[in-house]
Amino acid sequence: MHLCRYALAALILTHIVACGGAGGDTADGFPEVPQQPQEEEPELGIPQEPPLEEPESPQEEPSPAGAGPYTLFESGQVRPIARSPDGQRLFVVNTTDNHLELFDISDGGLTPTGSVAVGLEPVAVAALSNEEVWVVNHLSDSVSIVRLEGAAPRVVRTLLTGDEPRDIVFAGDSRGRAFISAAFRGQNHPRFKPADLKTPGLGRADVWVFDVADTGAAAGGEPITIINLFADSARGLAASADGSRVYAAAFMSGNQTTTLLNESAVADAKPLPTSNHEGVRQPDTGLIVGYDGEHWVDETGRDWSAKVHFNLPDRDLFEIDATASPPQLVRSHSGLGTILFNAVVNPVTGAVYVSNTDARNRVRFEGPGENASTVRGHIAENRISVLLGDAVIGNHLNPHVDFSLPEGAAIASADKAKSLAQPQDMVVSANGDTLYVAAFGSNRIAATATAALEAGQYDPAATVHIPVPGGGPSGLVLSADGDTLYTVSRYANSVSAIDLVNGETRITRTLFNPEPAALQRGRRLLYDADLTSANGTASCGSCHIFGDLDGLAWDLGNPDGNSIANRNEFVPLRSPTQGVFHPMKGPMTTQTLRGIADSGPMHWRGDRGGQDRALVNGERETLEAAAFKEFNPAFVELLGRESELPAAMLQDFTDFSLAMTPPPNAIRALDNSLSADQAEGRRVFFEDNTTGGALTCNHCHVLDVEARHFGTAGLMTNEGPGITEDFKVVHLRNLYTKVGMFGASVPRPGQQAQFMGDQVRGFGVLHDGGIDTISNFLGSSVFGFTSDAQREQVVDFMFAFDGNLAPIVGQQLTVGAEPSAAALARLDLLVTRAAVTSPREECDLIAKGVLDGNARGALRLADGRFRTDRTAEDSVSLEQLLTLAGQPGQELTFTCVPPGAGLRMAIDRNNDGILDGDN
Repeated sequence: MHLCRYALAALILTHIVACGGAGGDTADGFPEVPQQPQEEEPELGIPQEPPLEEPESPQEEPSPAGAGPYTLFESGQVRPIARSPDGQRLFVVNTTDNHLELFDISDGGLTPTGSVAVGLEPVAVAALSNEEVWVVNHLSDSVSIVRLEGAAPRVVRTLLTGDEPRDIVFAGDSRGRAFISAAFRGQNHPRFKPADLKTPGLGRADVWVFDVADTGAAAGGEPITIINLFADSARGLAASADGSRVYAAAFMSGNQTTTLLNESAVADAKPLPTSNHEGVRQPDTGLIVGYDGEHWVDETGRDWSAKVHFNLPDRDLFEIDATASPPQLVRSHSGLGTILFNAVVNPVTGAVYVSNTDARNRVRFEGPGENASTVRGHIAENRISVLLGDAVIGNHLNPHVDFSLPEGAAIASADKAKSLAQPQDMVVSANGDTLYVAAFGSNRIAATATAALEAGQYDPAATVHIPVPGGGPSGLVLSADGDTLYTVSRYANSVSAIDLVNGETRITRTLFNPEPAALQRGRRLLYDADLTSANGTASCGSCHIFGDLDGLAWDLGNPDGNSIANRNEFVPLRSPTQGVFHPMKGPMTTQTLRGIADSGPMHWRGDRGGQDRALVNGERETLEAAAFKEFNPAFVELLGRESELPAAMLQDFTDFSLAMTPPPNAIRALDNSLSADQAEGRRVFFEDNTTGGALTCNHCHVLDVEARHFGTAGLMTNEGPGITEDFKVVHLRNLYTKVGMFGASVPRPGQQAQFMGDQVRGFGVLHDGGIDTISNFLGSSVFGFTSDAQREQVVDFMFAFDGNLAPIVGQQLTVGAEPSAAALARLDLLVTRAAVTSPREECDLIAKGVLDGNARGALRLADGRFRTDRTAEDSVSLEQLLTLAGQPGQELTFTCVPPGAGLRMAIDRNNDGILDGDN
């Protein structure tokens, strides 16, 4: 393929409607489930926003599952689409419905041929052969091996991995090894220990390697090796054309920035301005500094190296010898970006392309920037970085954008049409000439010349932009002949076939989506930079990566803003020290959006208080909903939109954001038990007056599972030494994800500063990320423990803190003939946790598989028997299910799913009251 061919396609596309093209087949998806009507798409190169007053919905009627429970995890898709080696089949993960969807593409069409239940939140798929596909399940910490031969496709094995696996590639001799990226933690990890969370100098990311011909005798498989990476987390993988090398990209790799804790030496030397436009001095706070290659400096170039007691090597891309026995890490490469999404190798030149964003958190402040710097509309650079030999070559995808325009102004529509935001999945043409990039935040695919990228000369004017039906493209794959590009729309939950010869979108298939309609509408508002910024480059998802955090701190105060009164309620026996929120708040780490529905006022300081609660559909909205809506000015002041969101859009975004749920705790034992140290830490947390000599930990950090308080009841408190502002008590559900910085700028009382060597993170805990570890936080003079050992026991408990869901949720096991004792023990664990009802239900247990050539499902009932998906059948015992699973080709996969979701996920997929087996 040559780029001129796509330029011709572009000219054609400007005269046709992308969704369906010129009379193309636009048949709906699976006949057995209700389908959503397709949206008409804008013309090529002219992205259009939906009407502001009445934003378009992905479907006209509520989802069939709208009346039933649905847990929104919002896992980021990584490799959601794959093609069989013979080019006859297409495989697409249905993340919202926990299925793998199968299509026949042999005749150039997109014909549904089957659907296979896999694990929770599938995010990546790869075809090992024409008959075997592997699916990565992000929430289940597993990989489903799907066989396609026989009467119906089925899962034949489930491999267990570390926490939150993300991507998979096959490499090595004859592509005989599977490489899977995951976090270095999790209950299924054979080497991880909770004590590792307190050990400096460890990599926090892994690549698991399995022999595809022999995945091991253990119940969850046995990897050949687990390669530890000195990074915070791992995401995208890529294999060289000959399979000899695998490249693993760190996900939130950081950018060599850190926070200096507040002390007089810092506060008195901060760069100007230090007062807002009213002349009111800002509170004394910490300061973000960055490494310039030689020194740690602030924005003025002042050297703060004496205050930074570690190195940040910023290892971004890891090169693995896939043919070694076992595979091993060869080297790493730096300087590729801050948030690395996907990687792909050019089959001709061997260049590695990495889609990424590079955060601009060294620049202070949001707002108009009339009296100071501002990141408004320019939060991060959207980039494609190229590794060519040992050279790293950067390409900014938006060099045409004028970021200096005043607040409220927009670039020309023709320029905005060239903008690309949040580049993710990529694919290279067979001849190596063209790279296709899924611009997830721009609703289009960019086709650009690889030669220009490898020379660092990306040109927006020479790039062809292909609109994606439904928007939010998250996955790409080319047909065997290279004439068709298949893409996945995350917003519409659909897959489309784009004809690259004549420019037509030939067909779009909408996958079944159990999400309530409001969630489907709201997702776009998190990511769509065309819709939420004036220049098409920024969205809330630029920092809240897939609704989570980015591992960075930002100083997003506004010198042009005013102080506002703090009307929030304080924890009993705690009183305000300020009474107001100053607009220049200092560094704050990005907080996750997952779980904000039960956490009270928003922002670290609670300065989005939610005091003015409106009536919505006849009911008073929650404080959290009202607080979230107070972020609307940020669309102008931070993202650089011309105006705030209209009310309907803001409501959709609020509904979506408040629905996001944190994953289960990856440290706590799957049986929900605590170790002896964790249990003693819990006792101290609840019973001992360790705070100020008068208060327990739980006095502020309330843990009440039934009341949905997971470390906070949404109240305010004043803080200890060195903290001059009042803060909302923060939840404690995700502390274990903030590990990897050891060495704060100010040592805790009684200790001397010491150099801690290489670290994977530049930010730790507390609001500004300046305190490196929980141990050091609890070592403050505010706290009084009887011994260091007691303090560490509380730390152990905090890492295993209760969350919205029990640890067992998502866990799986596939059972076939003659299951081992270990397999039966794991199955007993799943059954036992499903039987728990107090203090809350832990999970529903479902079984899925193929029986007598038909896809079947069963749901565990309160009496321990299983209800099947056919009304006429009696319930069956677990022993009967195991007998059925022992027959050839009838493996059954048991999965613990969120409480209340079992009926839909096991036996009534579309929640219409008609069981799946009766259809």
